[in-house]
Amino acid sequence: MRSDIMPVPATRNPTIPMRAPKSKVSEMLTLQRLLRTGLVLGLLLTIGACASGRDDLDAARGGAGVVYERARKALDNQDYENAIRVYEALVARYPFGPEARQARLDLIYAYYKGRETESALDQADTFMRENPTHPRLDYAWYIKGLVDFERSANFVERWFNVDLDERPPQTALRAFNSFRKVVEDYPRSEYAHDARRRMIHLRNRLADYDLYVARHYMERGAWVGAARRAKETIEQYDGSPAVREALEILIECYDRLEMKELADQTRAIYAANYGGVAEKVVPIKKPWWRIWG
Repeated sequence: MRSDIMPVPATRNPTIPMRAPKSKVSEMLTLQRLLRTGLVLGLLLTIGACASGRDDLDAARGGAGVVYERARKALDNQDYENAIRVYEALVARYPFGPEARQARLDLIYAYYKGRETESALDQADTFMRENPTHPRLDYAWYIKGLVDFERSANFVERWFNVDLDERPPQTALRAFNSFRKVVEDYPRSEYAHDARRRMIHLRNRLADYDLYVARHYMERGAWVGAARRAKETIEQYDGSPAVREALEILIECYDRLEMKELADQTRAIYAANYGGVAEKVVPIKKPWWRIWG
């Protein structure tokens, strides 16, 4: 406030205002209290916001490079919450610089390690869409695969020991496709070897789910459907451990359908690959806690 502006002096005979009715006075006091409370609350919120963002603003005065180094330090120290906050502030303040582009890439990993899986997937998709020729797209695809790879079982499923083979493998299939993108499009990537290893695990998981579906058909007496699913497993996942049981299912289905020639041919294939006689398929056993379905 300017110090050279003096307050207006009071008059010698000020006009005395009329006294308001009691109800009006009460209303005025209530209104004053509400306004005062609102002002205090607003001030507290402003102070809180300033306190939380002060460090980011101080760092931002040093430029995008200073902000990025601070975010990177937090990421290296596994302080993912703080790293995410600073990275996001960097992208908002300097959206077009090289530091912002690297920050968007680092955010994929920060979200992933910070258990913000949906944000990690969205960030990966956005980065790849906005940077189609970026030299580190293999990294974005790899982290995207890791996110879906680790979403296979939640706490409840681990607690109740749910067989993951019984779950529709949408996340496993998405992870498989992301890792395959790394292996096929970036064969010299430093992540290609691990991506290939994880693909083998996921491939076996997908094959096991097909077996579960085939056994489910068998339990219902749908022998044609079971045979079709077992045959698809053999064709799509050749070399996986599930192929052996798929052959056993196929033999039993052909026997049930009285397709002797096909059953004998499948037995010959089984004997040539595994020796001996195919074992009888064990029917599905439901857990004690599953009383429906």
